[in-house]
Parts: sequence; C-alpha cells; structure tokens
Amino acid sequence: MNIRHSVALVTGANRGLGLSLTRALLARGAKKVYAAARTPASNSMDGVVPVVLDVTKPDTIAAAARELGDVTLLVNNAGIIRARGLLAGGIVATAREELETNYLGPLALSEAFAPVLARNGGGAILNVLSVLSWLAPPGSTTYGASKAAAWALTNGLRAELGPRGTQVTAVHVGYIDTDMVRGLDVPKVPAEEVARLALDGVEAGADEVLVDQLTRTVKDGLSRGLYLRAPSAPRG
Repeated sequence: MNIRHSVALVTGANRGLGLSLTRALLARGAKKVYAAARTPASNSMDGVVPVVLDVTKPDTIAAAARELGDVTLLVNNAGIIRARGLLAGGIVATAREELETNYLGPLALSEAFAPVLARNGGGAILNVLSVLSWLAPPGSTTYGASKAAAWALTNGLRAELGPRGTQVTAVHVGYIDTDMVRGLDVPKVPAEEVARLALDGVEAGADEVLVDQLTRTVKDGLSRGLYLRAPSAPRG
C-alpha cells in the first residue's frame, strides 16, 4: 500500500507510538490522519483531525465508521498493560480489561471499518502487537494472553480480508521507549523507529514486521519450544 495520499485512522494517537505513527504518516504524504483517543488532544499539525473514540465502547466505534468514510488505512495501536501477577488478586478483572482494549478493540474496529476499506479500494490494517504475543514473563501473563489473541485475530483477518483486497500487517516489538514501560530497566526501541519500520512494512505489503533483535530471536525460538521456559521478569 502506498501511504502517500492515504487517509489513516490511528487509535491511541495522543502520545507514545500512536503520536509517532501520526507524525510518520504525515511525513510520508498521508492526506489526512484521524488521531483517535478517548480524550483527543488538540493538535495543530496540518492534516490531523482529532477524533473521540474509545476502543472499548461500541457506540464510539460505530459513530467513527459512519463518519470517517474516507479511511484507507486503519492502525490498531491503542493498548494497555496492567503488569499484575496471577496471585496478586483481582487478576480476572485485569485480564478482562486488557482483553477489552488489546483484543476486542481491534476486532471491533476491524469489523466496523472492513466495509469502509473495501469501498475505498481495499486499503490496509496495521495491528500493533508485541513480542509478548509469544512469550509471557512473570507479571505479564494476562497481557501476553491478550496480545496472543490479537495475533491470532490478525492472522484470521489477513485470511478473510485478503480476498477483498485489504492488506493486513502485524508489527511485533519488544520494549518501546514510551510511558507504558518507563519504569522498566530494559533496552528500549525509540517510538519513531518502530513507526518507521511499521510503515515500511505496510508500504512493502509485509504480513509481519519484527522490529528488534529480541523479537526476531523469540519468533525464531518458537519452533524450539522457547515459549515453554519461563523467562525472567524485567527489572523495574
């Protein structure tokens, strides 16, 4: 997909990777970027249109699909992590919250915008996933489960929407240098670099983008049972 002259909808666009993706899209010539968030930030960048959208609220998703009929690229970026251990108490509520945002949100948006993309020539969906789609360190089990579900969803969307001309790309990455993991003492990839590589993948028609060496190592190790060994928890 050629990003130049595209119209993108980016969820979780207020900060972090979402903001970097918004800027990168404009730099590549996107005609318009709908910057979606529960409480959109005022934005003075030319070509950016703030949109009220909560990925856990079906009514806001339906309203967006009705009103944003020119979208050609859907970027499912919004995500949360609660970092709770299985024995910490309240873990089921935590799992539901992460699943609502990280899995059911992209599912609902993809369902709502698939007809919009089809009407506009097919377009593309970019799903922001994680190395924890395949690996769950202590304290990240429920988050990893939500991202594993999102990975399966992404693969299913690719199979179902491909015949309609819609490209589906997944981006997997370890730790991004954003507020979400500010307290972790681990190597982090700049959000701008993740955005660049993700959009390179979209423009190249890639099915998956593996951003960093950590992600490539884990993906390569799946056939050797790497996921069966409990990894060390990150320091924080």
